[in-house]
Amino acid sequence: MPEGDTVWLTARRLHAALADQTLTATDFRVPALATVDLAGHVVTEVVSRGKHLLLRVAPGSTLHTHLRMEGSWHLYRPGARWSGGPDWQVRVVLRTADWVAVGYRLPVVELLPTAEEDRVVGHLGPDLLDPGFDATMAVRNLASDPAREIGQALLDQRNLAGIGNLYKSESLFLQRVWPWEPASSVELPPLVERARKLLLANRDRPEQSTTGSLRHGMQHWVYGREGRPCRRCGTAIASAMQGTPPYDRITYWCPACQPRR
Repeated sequence: MPEGDTVWLTARRLHAALADQTLTATDFRVPALATVDLAGHVVTEVVSRGKHLLLRVAPGSTLHTHLRMEGSWHLYRPGARWSGGPDWQVRVVLRTADWVAVGYRLPVVELLPTAEEDRVVGHLGPDLLDPGFDATMAVRNLASDPAREIGQALLDQRNLAGIGNLYKSESLFLQRVWPWEPASSVELPPLVERARKLLLANRDRPEQSTTGSLRHGMQHWVYGREGRPCRRCGTAIASAMQGTPPYDRITYWCPACQPRR
């Protein structure tokens, strides 16, 4: 599933291409919106909220999409060949005079009044990439269930929005926290700050690096490195599923740098 920085960058690119532009044609390939036509409407802005995308259209509608595991948005010039996947995977097409925005494999596509956006994003905790990010509230949310495993608590978008498996694993490693540690045993403020710094460092580029290196194979400390030596101590990186199926997610950690207490 894309992390918050990926969704933020997607929103930024869509906004740069579509904001203040009039839609010349729209094609919604989902049953609930099959008859909707937004041609003639002006896109006012595109923003992200955690892992959600909100494309606002005058005079007061919002196209809400979520990428989840496989979804993506692509931008093409009119007449250019689409390369995001086969045509049957297209869920949304938005056309302006200069751009064609195509949403592939989007599991969530819905249109709602902008004034009612809280129906789809109101449950989210503070967004790590929001300039007004409320770290105190994020810490309070994480601490509200003291017995919960910190790895699961970080992924709960109701606590704070934007962290996925990558930043969960990398943040916990950098703070030397065992992923199954109860939230009550974790120093939460520096962990939240670490996660935010990692997302901020990567939001303006498609590559995600937590080590500071963009070289292939050198971008991450533990994520995706099961069995390979820890970059700190040389211990083999471990991995395991954390959580309850079907909501369990893979976690990576160093048994030496992040020991069980």
